[in-house]
Amino acid sequence: MGFKSVLSRVFAAVVNRKLNYLRKNAVALQQQVFLQLIEQAKATAFGKDHHFDQIKSYTDFKKQVPIRDYEDLRPYIDRVVNGEPDVLWPDKPAYLAKTSGTTSGVKYIPISKESMPEHITAARNALLNYIHETGNADFVDGKLIFLQGSPVLSEKAGISTGRLSGIVAHHVPAYLQKSRLPSYETNCIEDWEQKVDAIVDETISQDMRLISGIPPWCQMYFDRLSAKVGDKKIKDIFPNFKLFVYGGVNYEPYRARIEESIGFAIDSIETYPASEGFIAFQDSQKDKSLLLLCNAGMFYEFIPAEEYFDENPTRLSLAEVELNKNYALILNTNAGLWGYSLGDTIKFVSKDPYRILVTGRIKHYISAFGEHVIGEEVEHALMSVAKAEGVDVVEFTVAPQVNPPAGQLPYHEWFIEFGTDPADLQTFAQKVDKALQQKNIYYFDLIEGNILQPLVIKSLKKDTFINYMRAQGKLGGQNKVPRLSNDRKIAEGLENC
Repeated sequence: MGFKSVLSRVFAAVVNRKLNYLRKNAVALQQQVFLQLIEQAKATAFGKDHHFDQIKSYTDFKKQVPIRDYEDLRPYIDRVVNGEPDVLWPDKPAYLAKTSGTTSGVKYIPISKESMPEHITAARNALLNYIHETGNADFVDGKLIFLQGSPVLSEKAGISTGRLSGIVAHHVPAYLQKSRLPSYETNCIEDWEQKVDAIVDETISQDMRLISGIPPWCQMYFDRLSAKVGDKKIKDIFPNFKLFVYGGVNYEPYRARIEESIGFAIDSIETYPASEGFIAFQDSQKDKSLLLLCNAGMFYEFIPAEEYFDENPTRLSLAEVELNKNYALILNTNAGLWGYSLGDTIKFVSKDPYRILVTGRIKHYISAFGEHVIGEEVEHALMSVAKAEGVDVVEFTVAPQVNPPAGQLPYHEWFIEFGTDPADLQTFAQKVDKALQQKNIYYFDLIEGNILQPLVIKSLKKDTFINYMRAQGKLGGQNKVPRLSNDRKIAEGLENC
């Protein structure tokens, strides 16, 4: 056992005590964060416009601050991007995180000098919590790889600007820098496929012990690494590889294939970082849910998902949430986002402590016929059947077919790239359809009432999704294929690929 791993165990015990305090005092911590945020932003343009000096309670806040998405908040954000200080938060942001929105094009999310450390602390605590729980600390003595965006930053009005993962790369603690791969030069490669090949060359002979990234892009790395050495398992290339850290998408659709590539069921930590803030992480290997970080500079609000598009939806604080109910997540942050709709849906599976599961995107659903099918439901339906049938799913998405061939009822069309094909695709589709009916009563009613016909699966050729993402200029990095659409745009793109 090396010096780093010994020291990390001591540090992990300290962090665990802090996390235990968070677990037991989440509601009180949220109230503290709320009051601090209001006090710090009183003198900003937003604070003055929304009478922060009169806000004494969450009830007051809801009267003064409406729910906004990025486009609604954009008049303020544009002022920030143009270099004006004291707009949403005191002074100018330390960074602008550049993201790709599905409805807003390029988005610039402010990161303040107060919010940046929260990203680093949360990522560090996720690892230290794992060390404390399992006693496994050896990975800190070897090499660590983070598959991420380019660390090259540009400037807008004197504010450093780039992808969140590239910004974070500049804040990796010094004690990890010597162990961290890929190199700065390799990380700066913009073309994703060239970058993956360079990472393979740079890491193949190293003692890799922790690998972190979005699952589909890690899978690409594993595939190319394995092919380079004659189709070996990753465990044979990196015999000390013991921990996989991921975020950004649900791991379950990818788990079987990734574990097959690695050669065993590796320990994993799910994280829930966003440009807007680091929201949660998995704090137990015995539980797949995520611990909500209630003292990370963010005050959370929750809107019942079924009310999200109402004119005056219910807004709840942490103390008011219920278990196993889908909520749209709303953020108020120490970077100046107020009543900000992140676009994600979550549900609470525990209130002691407060743990969540990410269930989908509030705008990524299918309701072309009134069914309102969400991401969690399609993923469960597909993966439960695939696991039972021994079928390997590489990637998938679902779109409505509103105008089927003459004489046919409309249906949901599933575009699936299989790693291992079903023995009988039609039978497989029927089982998935039954599983979806069991998860969504509205979908069940539409099938039973002959409004919809059962789903149809279109099996795609190998690398179709990669080719599609390449054609969209979204290959690699933090980019993800939406699971659900209400139109045929993605479907048509896949068909063209």
